[in-house]
Amino acid sequence: MLLAVPNVSEGRDAETLRAIGDALTQGGARVLDIHADPDHHRAVFTLAGRPGTLAPAVLEGARVAAERIDITNHPGRHPHVGALDVAPVVYLAKDDRGAAVAEALVLGDLIGETLGVPVLLYGALSNGRTRAELRKGGPHELARRLDAAELTPDFGPPHAHPTAGATLVTARPPLVAFNLELAAPATEEDAKQIAAAIREGGPEGLPGVKAIGLSLPARKNVAQVSLNVENPHAIPLARIVQTVARYAPISEAELVGLAPANAFDGFPSDLPVRNRRTLEETLSAADE
Repeated sequence: MLLAVPNVSEGRDAETLRAIGDALTQGGARVLDIHADPDHHRAVFTLAGRPGTLAPAVLEGARVAAERIDITNHPGRHPHVGALDVAPVVYLAKDDRGAAVAEALVLGDLIGETLGVPVLLYGALSNGRTRAELRKGGPHELARRLDAAELTPDFGPPHAHPTAGATLVTARPPLVAFNLELAAPATEEDAKQIAAAIREGGPEGLPGVKAIGLSLPARKNVAQVSLNVENPHAIPLARIVQTVARYAPISEAELVGLAPANAFDGFPSDLPVRNRRTLEETLSAADE
C-alpha cells in the first residue's frame, strides 16, 4: 500500500474540488482525506492505492486541476508554483521505498508527457533540492528560470504551462502538515518571527521543520504558524507546541491531512486540534 498526497492551488471552489476528487478515484485509488483552506487557497488530498494505481489516478486529478485552475493571478497565501503544486508519493514502510520511487517517476512522466506541464523532482529524488528552492519567487519566477534554462524540468516541456505552471514530485515517508493559531492579540508579524525562530536553520533550529507565518482573513485575521514536520518521529508535535508556546500563547491547532499516530505522543490534552485523524485509524476504517 502506498499513499499519494496531491496538493492543488484551489481552496475555495467546492465544485472544482469535487471534480478533482472524483477524478482521483479512478483506477482503484481511494481518497482517504480532503483538507481545503480558503486563506491558503489550497487543498490537500490523501489517496491510498497499490503500486501501479496511484500514478494514473493522480494524473486524472492533475488533468482536471490543469483545466480548472489558473495560477496567473492566484491570491492564496501558501507558496505555490502550479495548479497541481506538489504530488508526493508516500511509503509507510522502508521496504516500500523502491515502489514509491518508481510510482513517483511514472507519475512525473505521465504529467509531463500527457498534460504538457513541466515536472521538477525534489527531495530524495533530486539530491535534496527543496520545494522552497523551487517555489522561491512564485510561479512567475519559476517560469522565468525555466525560460532562461536556469532550471531544466525532469519531465515534460522546457517551459511552464501558461495557466497550470509546473508540478513538483517526490517519494518520501510521511510528514505532518500542522498549523498553530496564536491567541489574540498576536499579529501576522508575530507569527512570521516565530516561524523564522523555530524552523530548521533558525535560532531554535528544529531539524526538518519548515514554517511560515501568516494571518487568516477567513478566521478574522487570526495569526497562524503553518508548519511541515518532515520527521515527526524525531520531532513530535508536542515539542513544536512547547517551543512555540515560549514565544506566544496558542489557542488552537489544526492538522492538514493525516498524521502517524506516534506524532501525537505526549501532545497536550488541553490544546484542541481541528481535523485530528491518524493514518492508522483512517486506513483501518477504509479496509473494513
